Amino acid sequence: MNLTTKVVAHAVQRGVQLLPGVKNIVAVASGKGGVGKSTTAANLALALAAEGARVGLLDADIYGPSQPMMMGIDRKPESLDGKTMEPLVNHGVQVMSIGFLVNQDEAMIWRGPMATQALEQLLRQTNWKDLDYLIVDMPPGTGDIQLTLSQRVPMTG
Repeated sequence: MNLTTKVVAHAVQRGVQLLPGVKNIVAVASGKGGVGKSTTAANLALALAAEGARVGLLDADIYGPSQPMMMGIDRKPESLDGKTMEPLVNHGVQVMSIGFLVNQDEAMIWRGPMATQALEQLLRQTNWKDLDYLIVDMPPGTGDIQLTLSQRVPMTG
């Protein structure tokens, strides 16, 4: 038996800049921390990749990035042109996290606008390679960062 799948891009909100090479963006969010968002995001990314989809995982939890550990990656991303970064890959999933760029024991003390800008840079300046799905592991809560990302990022789910 030969099984093939075709993933299509779903509609997104109007007036939002699309991400080149990314068909669908799915956010995993919760108003409370410690409820399994990061675990769910990692498992969803791995399950989709196991089914043959091309998957990326963006760790948007600036204050407590956990995807580097969950995905078993402890390297820093490369920048071939000095402007963009190459996602790190493990288990067939392209991954980007602020955790790759800062020391593990360094506290991230950023105000909302600065954190939001850093997340947008991680999202838009990563060279995602022809993704069917980009899973976004959102930070906990319902504050400025979450609201701004949901307004500026072309979410499909």
